[in-house]
Amino acid sequence: MENKKFDFCGTLFLVSTPIGNLEDVTLRALRILKEVDLIACEDTRRTGILLKHYNIKNQLTSYHDHNKERKAPKLVDFLKSKKSLALVSDAGTPGIADPAYFLVRMAIENNIEVVPVPGVSAFLSALVVSGLPTDRFCFENFLPSKKTKRKKKLAELADEKRTLVFYESPYRFYQTLDDLYQILGDREIVVARELTKKFEEIIRGKVSEIKEHFQKKKIKGEIVILIQRGK
Repeated sequence: MENKKFDFCGTLFLVSTPIGNLEDVTLRALRILKEVDLIACEDTRRTGILLKHYNIKNQLTSYHDHNKERKAPKLVDFLKSKKSLALVSDAGTPGIADPAYFLVRMAIENNIEVVPVPGVSAFLSALVVSGLPTDRFCFENFLPSKKTKRKKKLAELADEKRTLVFYESPYRFYQTLDDLYQILGDREIVVARELTKKFEEIIRGKVSEIKEHFQKKKIKGEIVILIQRGK
């Protein structure tokens, strides 16, 4: 069966990129990054590392949370002029914990074709190796940074019958573990951090055991927390 061929003119490609290991990128993604007219990315320096690794020379423009409202209309105009655009995030699949949605929605409203170029995702990678049920899950992105709001959100999810999945910052990791223990009890959880990187770590156990494991450790890098579903 032949692969579907897209007319690059006026097409927005959502291109998944590695979350750490630069080998975790598809041949199709590399081809599109090479052939489109422009690549929009959160951090041009970070995306530049990937392009340099694969000897891809193309024009980059920044598109991130702080400029999305100003930049998205310009990118839509660029696409309406029959130019092709690849949108990438800092790592993983665009649209997950990044500002891709804002541009995608505007593109759809302007009858611009939006094409996914699938690849790696940190939370899905963590989920499939967690050992927790994967048939039904609830992805909540990042928990609120404020303690009161974070505890309220956890209380709302206490009886959730699906595996819970969150991203968390290393700066709030210990506080979040304390809140999990207080609100959800000593459930089975999985902490996955630095996935696909040199210091990848996947720890499984009860909240109390995870707290003990990471006690007095300095946590770095991206973290995925997965929580046993409510009974």
